[in-house]
Amino acid sequence: MSAPLYNTDILRLAASIPFHQRLPNPQGSAERRSPICGSRVTVDVNLAPDGKVAEVGLLVRACALGQASSSLLAAAVVGRTPAELAAERDTLTAWLAREGAQPEWPGVAVLAPVLDYPARHASIRLAFEAAAAAAAAAEQAAMIEATHG
Repeated sequence: MSAPLYNTDILRLAASIPFHQRLPNPQGSAERRSPICGSRVTVDVNLAPDGKVAEVGLLVRACALGQASSSLLAAAVVGRTPAELAAERDTLTAWLAREGAQPEWPGVAVLAPVLDYPARHASIRLAFEAAAAAAAAAEQAAMIEATHG
């Protein structure tokens, strides 16, 4: 028998999302929405001069699984590069589809019960998809700024 979908660890994460406020002037921003449940996650990102995430802000209007995933993302996103975020997004997607190993993202093992519920995978991916897109947009904005001063 599989573990309960909404366990104490997932509910605890859902109730404690770090950086749960949008940034006032982000370099990059992206929103992702799950058509199945209507969950939405918006991620704002500012990059440091070294190209790594320096600041993050989130607006999470999602189910408990989307909130838990957002909490995990926010807790470890600072210091990551856009390429690392894209790779983590892809690794998470493959793991959820049982086509790859569990991501190395801190705490992601708590989401293992979701593997047995494919209809819930989209809500788990939202924060990681939005963060990767926001970081890519921030990287693009930084390159344009560097070119045009």
